[in-house]
Amino acid sequence: MSEFPHEFFIADVYMPPLLVASVLGILATSVTVGQLEKRRLARYFFYPPLVYVALAVIYTGVIGIFIVKV
Repeated sequence: MSEFPHEFFIADVYMPPLLVASVLGILATSVTVGQLEKRRLARYFFYPPLVYVALAVIYTGVIGIFIVKV
């Protein structure tokens, strides 16, 4: 048996692990993009919204694999 639950529950509401991983991935992306903009590094990207989406996908995948164990 797996030691990780198949679903997470908060206040009796069950949520799938991919939803939790995607929320954490978007939060991590927001922090990263904020730091990039603070240090004025975002201006070197051709299309910053595409970088935001790519970082969100990467962070969601890494968090889903290593932390949430989707």
